[in-house]
Amino acid sequence: MKIDRFVLAIISIITLAYFFPQLGSKDSKVPLDLIGSIGISLIFFFYGLKLSPEKIKHGLKNWKLHILIQLTTFLLFPILIILFKGFIQGEEGQMLWLSFLFLAALPSTVSSSVVMVSMAKGNIPAAIFNASISGLIGIVITPLWMGLFSKFTATDFNLGEIYIKLLLEILAPVILGILLQKYGQSFVKKYQHQLPLFDKSVILLIIYKSYAHSFEDGVFSTLNLLDLSMVFTAIVILFFAVYFLTGFLSKKLGFSEEDKITAQFCGTKKSLVHGTVFSKILFPSTMPIGLILLPLMLFHALQIFIISIIASKISRREIATA
Repeated sequence: MKIDRFVLAIISIITLAYFFPQLGSKDSKVPLDLIGSIGISLIFFFYGLKLSPEKIKHGLKNWKLHILIQLTTFLLFPILIILFKGFIQGEEGQMLWLSFLFLAALPSTVSSSVVMVSMAKGNIPAAIFNASISGLIGIVITPLWMGLFSKFTATDFNLGEIYIKLLLEILAPVILGILLQKYGQSFVKKYQHQLPLFDKSVILLIIYKSYAHSFEDGVFSTLNLLDLSMVFTAIVILFFAVYFLTGFLSKKLGFSEEDKITAQFCGTKKSLVHGTVFSKILFPSTMPIGLILLPLMLFHALQIFIISIIASKISRREIATA
């Protein structure tokens, strides 16, 4: 299995932030915050251009599958994290727990979910529908989950202010993109291979700035190799717990093999795009955003690696039995 290039890019940008944090520092003359905000708005504008209302209408028919995937994404994940809240001690432990809750509350990915489902011969239209609608649901649900545990944050958790930011930076560009689909479809088709690269570039910019701040403030100085190993182990357990629970529920609901694959692949994914965007909006600048994003980035790499292996095995099995 080849290592995903975007995962390598994330590792490289974090290394760059460690050795050269100057551009991302608080005193930098380069307006990375403004550039990042504009980039985020453009990401979701292009997302609106690509979002097909017809596919969403058609996708509503398979409602049991959709409900399972969305409940897995926005309910099962957070509940599994909340179950361990009482075992967490100390300020640093609470911060790490909050970062896991943030990971659990995020919506699913779009591109990798659909690609992996297609590779494993799953229900592709259902994957497109759920991956697309998940991002819109997350705009409402993710801040609500984080707001329930606002006492761990460094400042008052103002949901009204957060939703205004989400509306202006994310929802408004999506709606504008949908309204301009008639004029923008040719642009999307022309640059369909370049747009994902633009998305990833903006995410890498946000990650660089977050980690430059964290390294400057010495956020990771208290994290040793044992702590990182425990974080990674917890992420592996979380992934497989959700994966097997989703598979079990799919069987109980009598899903076909195609729908089961879609439920497991879409239900276990978490979006790094939404995570980096939401971290800018949901948390104040005084929070260690690099630490908040750490479990999400490890989970992102893990989900791509494991689901790629599973999808490849299923694909080979399908070819062998054909």
